[in-house]
Amino acid sequence: MRILAIDTALDLCSACVLDDASESPLAQESMALARGHAEALLPLVERVMARVEGGFESLERIAVTVGPGSYTGLRVGLSAARALGLALGKPVVGVTTLSALLTPLLAANHEGTLAAAVDARHGAVYLLALSAGEGIVVPPAHITLEDAAERLGAAPVTLVGSGAPALAAMLQARGATATVADTAGPDIVSVASLGQVADPAQALPRPMYLRGPDAQPQDHARLARR
Repeated sequence: MRILAIDTALDLCSACVLDDASESPLAQESMALARGHAEALLPLVERVMARVEGGFESLERIAVTVGPGSYTGLRVGLSAARALGLALGKPVVGVTTLSALLTPLLAANHEGTLAAAVDARHGAVYLLALSAGEGIVVPPAHITLEDAAERLGAAPVTLVGSGAPALAAMLQARGATATVADTAGPDIVSVASLGQVADPAQALPRPMYLRGPDAQPQDHARLARR
């Protein structure tokens, strides 16, 4: 299967084409980008596809990160993936940011609890934790650092993601063993790999919002309707 993967969920703008007949990606590009995904994504995708024999018509599937992440970034990536899927007549699957972050740890056969923690600001993280023995330890959640440390307990933990250092410090203060493996965003090749095995009927390209938006309507400033 040849798949185009797109990620704009966090502070990266990335695209990759992966073919299971090849040992390495056919093409990939990633840039650090806190904002401006809307302007950068399509030119980036075009550059990636220009390096792939057969171009867009050779694709069999498209994968896109669905969050958690930036509201604006998620909308940009999802809109682009859906539009490409519609234009090419190919299925589009969603891949969670947290799962993509954990994939390299799983591939490296790390022992103990593995956790992906993305900084959600205001003393909170987006968290997913699992272990080989227990399966899912903490399902995807928007959770305070204190609650996250409580849920993870005293077992050794290997952490990835932008929220990993703060959570590791919290765990270490409680006497737990916590190791930070990486603080970068999801590897786009991991997004593609997960997209290849995803079930299009289940892994829908819909945003995963684990909390509400920061901006709230100021009802007190509105004039009452008559």
